[in-house]
Order: sequence, then structure tokens, then C-alpha cells
Amino acid sequence: MLLVLVAGALAGLGALTLVRQFDHGTGTAASELARLDAARMRTRVQDSLTSDRRHSEESPRLRRLGSSVWTLLESRGWRIPAGVRANLAVMGRSVEAHLGMTVLAGVAGLFAPAVMLAPAVAMFGMSPTIPLWLAFVGALGGAVLTTAQLATQAGERRRDFRHVVGAFLDLVSMNLAGGRGVPEALASASQLSDGWAMVRLRDTIEAARLQGITPWAALGDLGEEMAVDELRDLAAALALVAEDGAQVRDSLSARAASMRQRELADTESRAAQRSQSMLVAQLLLCVGFLIFLIYPAISEIVGI
Repeated sequence: MLLVLVAGALAGLGALTLVRQFDHGTGTAASELARLDAARMRTRVQDSLTSDRRHSEESPRLRRLGSSVWTLLESRGWRIPAGVRANLAVMGRSVEAHLGMTVLAGVAGLFAPAVMLAPAVAMFGMSPTIPLWLAFVGALGGAVLTTAQLATQAGERRRDFRHVVGAFLDLVSMNLAGGRGVPEALASASQLSDGWAMVRLRDTIEAARLQGITPWAALGDLGEEMAVDELRDLAAALALVAEDGAQVRDSLSARAASMRQRELADTESRAAQRSQSMLVAQLLLCVGFLIFLIYPAISEIVGI
């Protein structure tokens, strides 16, 4: 049975290789231009901000692998979900590196069960179909685990970014109170820290100046890219009241206070969840201790 499955897998791999070798696509000129424009847009987005130099720390081989996978997905009409793109933007990772890590994690999950259960198959005569099925499950689990871990890390990093945005609004409000205009206040407030979030805001404002667009429009695009609603709301508010300095100060102060209240409520909610988890763990520990205490008496009565 195992030989039949392996032969079928090899035959399918050979057929797939032949199809890819001779399938040069039947796309129209418009589709090819769209593909080239998408590739150019990816390069422009990755090189537009100085903070994106962090992509240079990624392995070139990993990015080449991910780029090949991305090209294959796009040629088949598949797209990276918007949520994954936003999480990658928050974490400062490229799509190519993420796809490369996903492929490597899938390959590791594919071979890990076979390597771990090979001694059991050789020594105890375990059926080889069990490691084979576990290999498929491990490959799927490795690929899914990479995206799940990305979502968890991006959620924590996004909370930190929201905290920095709240402090940034207070700094902008103080600069406006000092008589500066909105663009100058935004640029000055972003110079007061070298944390990753403030660097991202500073680079966005600087890129907006070089491109000749308003800084609040650039901040709105950054909020859209990173899926940070507070930044998008800030951009919309600044676009409406940028002509009136007093209204801008009042609006920014109110938004900063609102963000702090929301962050405090979120922190209290997470603390309550952790307290509940600790209570459940303590109850399980008490139940185990009680079972440990009454087991001798029960075993004497039942005669085990």
C-alpha cells in the first residue's frame, strides 16, 4: 500500500512538472501588463520608506523562494488575504519572506512525523500508513501555524502601535498650542522618539513631503496598510479640520483621551481573562490533589 501511494505521488509530481514546463499561460496583453504593474507596485511599496530597510535582514534565499511561490499564486489568480498583508505590514516583513517561511514550515511538518516514527515502524512493525497520514497533517499544520503565529505577534505589536499613536496625538496637540501649523506639528512630534512605531510615523510623514501629498493622507494610507482604525480616523479628522488650529487641538486631545480610555478598558479586559484562566488552573490543581488524596480509599473499597 505504501509503495502504491509513493508511486502515485511521484507520478503526480512528474505530471505537475511537465504541466509547469510547457504551460506558458494564455493571458492577454492586459493581464500581462497588470501582472507587471503588480510586481512594480510591490517593489515600490517595499522601498518607499526608510523603515523598510528591515527587509534587508531577511534571507535572500528565503525571499527568492517566497517570490517564486507568490508568482505562481498570482499566475493562478490567487491573492494574499488583506488581513495577512496588514499583519505583515505591522511586523515589518515582506510577503515573499512569509511565503518562504510557510513553505519551509510545511516541509518540516511533512517530514517530522516520518522521522520521529521511523524507529517505531522498523522495530515494532507499525503500519507505515499512519506516519504517511501524519505527514500530510503535519505539513498542513506547519503552514497554518506560521500564519497563526504571525497574527498573534501582529496583534500585540498593533496594540503597542496604538499606544504610540495616542502619545503622538498629545505631542501634536502641544506643538499646535505652541503656534505651529499642522504639517510642522506632525513632523516635530514624530522626531521625539526612535521607537519602531514613531520611526514608522516619521518616515511616512517624510515620504508624504517628498511625494507632495498631505501628511494626514499619508497617515491614512499607513492606517489602511496596517489595519489601524485610529490612524485612519485621525487622517479623516485632520482632513476636515486642518484649516482651524483650535478645532484641531480640541479634536486631537479628545481622540488621545478616547484612545487612552479604550486602551485601559482593553488592558482590564485582558487582565480579567488571565485571572479567569488562573482560576481554572487552580481549580484543576485542586481537583487533581483531591483525587490523589481519595484514590487510596477508593482503591481499597473497590479492590483495585
